[in-house]
Amino acid sequence: MKKIAVLILAAGSASRMGRIKQLLPYNNSTFLQIAIKNALESKANNVYCVLGANLETIQKEVKTDKVTFIRNPNWKEGLSSSIVVGVEYLLAGKTEIDAVLIMLADQPHVDSKYIDELIKLHENNKNKIVASTYENKKGVPAIFPSNNFNNLLKLKGDKGAKLLLNNPQQNIITPELKSFEILKDIDTPKDYEQFLKK
Repeated sequence: MKKIAVLILAAGSASRMGRIKQLLPYNNSTFLQIAIKNALESKANNVYCVLGANLETIQKEVKTDKVTFIRNPNWKEGLSSSIVVGVEYLLAGKTEIDAVLIMLADQPHVDSKYIDELIKLHENNKNKIVASTYENKKGVPAIFPSNNFNNLLKLKGDKGAKLLLNNPQQNIITPELKSFEILKDIDTPKDYEQFLKK
């Protein structure tokens, strides 16, 4: 049985939002709690969450004992640092992981159904990266098989895995479902306000 770990990236300070984005209220919950719930309800085997800014405040608010939190002391270096810290943690663990599904804490419409669709695609294409499709580029949530872990460890800056996912030399497949609403992330107070109106 192939093991897939979910890595939720939630270490940033959300400077554009002006408040702790991971704890923004939505549906009697918070953005991060929803991301965790959706990951836990998926077919993935283990769920991990990378925290950095406001770590203690967030951990107090997030009520679950089914997620392993990973501290990123280098969170100011950008999204890539969280991926590196997360993958290093997985590789150092006792559980052998065959693939990692990277997702963000600010995409509350990425539900377990969408995550499972990516996992199903991965199961049929085990050596390929499975990426979500945006209007003209690929992004996360995305599944990286173990043959790409070294590439993830080399990432730098705040682009996360974007450069890797949009490299034409990479063997990447995408789901047929292209719902941009599902993948909408919330970065500013205006984004949040519009999101709540829908």
